[in-house]
Amino acid sequence: MEPTAAVVATADNVNPIVRAFTEGGSVMYIIAFIAVLTLILVVERFMTLKSLRVDKKEFADQVFRMIIGGDIRQAISFCDSRPTPLANTVKAGLVGALNKRPDEEIQVAMDAAVMREMPKLEGWTSFLAVFGNIAVLAGLLGTILGMIGSFRAVSSADPATKATLLSQGISHALNCTGFGLSVSIVAIVAYGLFQHMIQKSENEMIETSMSLMNLVAANRDKMKD
Repeated sequence: MEPTAAVVATADNVNPIVRAFTEGGSVMYIIAFIAVLTLILVVERFMTLKSLRVDKKEFADQVFRMIIGGDIRQAISFCDSRPTPLANTVKAGLVGALNKRPDEEIQVAMDAAVMREMPKLEGWTSFLAVFGNIAVLAGLLGTILGMIGSFRAVSSADPATKATLLSQGISHALNCTGFGLSVSIVAIVAYGLFQHMIQKSENEMIETSMSLMNLVAANRDKMKD
């Protein structure tokens, strides 16, 4: 086999992703760095949100049963055993009820608890949208640099190599675009999913706090000191 043929055969055997990454130029390392950050943040947010969630129906049924029975302290202990945003919100209302605070103060305490718990749910989620935008811009930068380099090379090259240089520049540009868009799609889809999960948790906290307030108001005479 001739040397040129051997080189072509070797290039053809390279993993397509590795080959595309290599052909994309130095900007591909920026996109790869963004991809790593995106992956780390996606895993971290998924694990965190999973740990901060609790079955709303089961939790509410248990707490409301204790409130109807008049045992506020047991309900508070039950919330302490499940330190999630929903439990902490309910606990804030139960502490107010135990201290015989007015209904308005109990509701304010739960609203404040929701505001305190939201940053735990949100975390660095907003950065996924940032990473998605940066990945697209980095891909566009690589595309522009590839086209600029391609036309510069073509302008000073002999006619026999112009087609080869132009195809290399276009390959560089398209690889950067492709990788940038791939990372961006993952980041934006993950951002939308996490935003949905966060909004669902917030709605559960607000809905449960309102139900708790109504239940406390209706069962104040049964509450034990």
